[in-house]
Amino acid sequence: MKSLTTLAIGSALDQTLKSNPNSVVFGEDVAFGGVFRCSMGLQEKYGRQRVFNTPLCEQGIAGFGIGLAVTGTTAIAEIQFADYMFPAFDQIMNEAAKYRYRSGNEFNCGKLTIRAPCGAVGHGALYHSQSPEAYFSHTPGLKVVIPSSPVKAKGLLLSCIKDGDPCIFLEPKVLYRSITEEVPEEPFELPLGKADIIRKGDAVTLIGWGTQVHVLIETADLARQQLGINCEVIDLISILPWDFEAVCNSVKKTGRVIIAHEAPLTSGFGAEMAATIQEECFLYLEAPVQRVTGFDTPFPHVFEPFYLPNKWRCFHAIKDIMKY
Repeated sequence: MKSLTTLAIGSALDQTLKSNPNSVVFGEDVAFGGVFRCSMGLQEKYGRQRVFNTPLCEQGIAGFGIGLAVTGTTAIAEIQFADYMFPAFDQIMNEAAKYRYRSGNEFNCGKLTIRAPCGAVGHGALYHSQSPEAYFSHTPGLKVVIPSSPVKAKGLLLSCIKDGDPCIFLEPKVLYRSITEEVPEEPFELPLGKADIIRKGDAVTLIGWGTQVHVLIETADLARQQLGINCEVIDLISILPWDFEAVCNSVKKTGRVIIAHEAPLTSGFGAEMAATIQEECFLYLEAPVQRVTGFDTPFPHVFEPFYLPNKWRCFHAIKDIMKY
C-alpha cells in the first residue's frame, strides 16, 4: 500500500496497540491525532486508558514514560517537537539511559520509546526546526534513530518499540507528507544500527540521515550529470549505535567522503564520524573529510534556505573534494 510517513508511523502505533495490550501511547495532543496526525483515530479505537493527552510538560512526559517502562508497560511517548526535548534532558540522560546500569540490571526502562518531530520544515524558525541528535549520541544506554522514508519509519519504529533499550526516534517533519512509497500493511522490523547504501558509487561517499538523504541523492544526480562521476550515497539511519563498518568500507573504496546534516557544524554528529574515519581509513583517504552542515547560529526563519545544506552546497563540496 502506498503511504506517507505520517500514515506509516500511525500504522506502526496501531499494530503495536493491537498486538500488545500492555502498550500505551501518550503525549501532547496525541488523543486527537497529534500536530502531524500520526495518531489519528487511535484513541477512538483503543480507548482513553491507552491513548491519552498529557500536560504540556516534557520532563513529566519523559519521567512518566520511564516509570511505566520500569514497571513493564510498553510506553510510547511523543514530544511534540524535538526542540522541546531539552526540558526532559535530565530524565532521558540521567534516568532512562542509566536505569539498567544504576540498578545492576535489576530494573530497566527498555520498553520506553520517545518519538519527536525534528528538523527544518520551511517556517519553524529557532524553536521548531532543530536537529538535536548529537546531544543524545553522547549518552551510553540510549539508541537514537532517524528514518528517511515511510518504509523505514514503520520498520524502525516497530524495532525501537521492541528493543531492549530506551530509544529516541526522531522524525524529520518535512518528510511526513512529502515522501510516498509502498509500505507493507503487515508488521515488520528493520535492524537498528545498520546503514543503508542507497546508491552505489566509486568517486565520493556521501553520508546523511533523515531529510538530508534525499538532498544527497539529488546531489549525486548532479555530480553524475555535470561531473561524470558516481557517488555512493549512504543513509546512516541509526545515530547511536552507528554503522561505522559500512561507512569505513565505503570510504576505503572511494577515498573521499562528505558528511551532511542540518545541525550546526561544531560538535555535530558529523564530527564524530569524521574522527572515526580519520582513525580507521587514514591511509585510504585522497582528501580531508568534508562536512556540509547548518551554521553555528540559532536556526533562522527568513534565512532558512541559506542555512540548510542544500544540493548546491553539497555539490560545491564534491567539486572541491575532487580537485584536492
